[in-house]
Amino acid sequence: MTTVKTLRECIKEAQDRGVAIGHFNISNLEAFHAIYNAAKKLNVPVIIGLSEGEEQFFGKNEAVALIKAIREKTNFPIFLNADHHYSFETVTASILAGFDSVIFDGAQLGFDENVKITKACVEFARAFMKESHKDILVEAELGYIGSGSNIKDTIPEGAGIKTKPEDARKFVELTGIDMLAPSVGSIHGLIKSGKPHIDGELVAEIKKETGIPLVLHGGSGLSDEDFTNAIKAGISIVHINTEIRVAYDEALKKSLLDNPNEVVPYKILQPAVDAIEKIVYERLKLFNGMQ
Repeated sequence: MTTVKTLRECIKEAQDRGVAIGHFNISNLEAFHAIYNAAKKLNVPVIIGLSEGEEQFFGKNEAVALIKAIREKTNFPIFLNADHHYSFETVTASILAGFDSVIFDGAQLGFDENVKITKACVEFARAFMKESHKDILVEAELGYIGSGSNIKDTIPEGAGIKTKPEDARKFVELTGIDMLAPSVGSIHGLIKSGKPHIDGELVAEIKKETGIPLVLHGGSGLSDEDFTNAIKAGISIVHINTEIRVAYDEALKKSLLDNPNEVVPYKILQPAVDAIEKIVYERLKLFNGMQ
């Protein structure tokens, strides 16, 4: 059996092909199976994300074991990311647990403090990699795009502050991160009033200045054109969360209303799995340039 590719290798291949890897968050097994099923059908790499809250609910070690079991059984390129971790302690705990990548989110901190903690996370990851021989990617954020994968009436105050290319270059040089999540027009969550729009020229400038893979957060609600333009400009990973949360919620409510006497969980939950899988399948097709 051939060795499964690393996330670093998959990102390099995506960059070479001008496509992007889809990153989707989970809180439960239903979402996991939906995302994995969609990726399998298209035979493309996929990243499963767990924020601090999702990680506490799902289980850090359980998630690592699940991903490991899938890779050992099928050799499929599915990876686990510690999404939006807000302290050195939570980032390092995920590294020790066996995650493939981690994100220190210091976007709301001052530049110097963000650099300080991010650099400490990078140094810890490098030391762990040397001892464990496991490849780990460290991502950080610069620029604020809001927080929370939920539905918002309007763009939150203070969000949408775009990242300056020169600041991005300096940040990367000072921290040594593997990937950068800049603010380029997207907003976390779904916005009822006002539609976010990606600044493709800014993405290209930041890519040129930093030379490392860029990650687009806040993908839910963006247009197909925004996604394709962002990927062409240099985005290598796209995050989706709120969109699949809404699909899960709506499908589950309908299932319960349509089947008031059903008590078998897997029958009640199957429509929610199908709803997530449908969205993930279409997003992965788009991100990978498939018709």
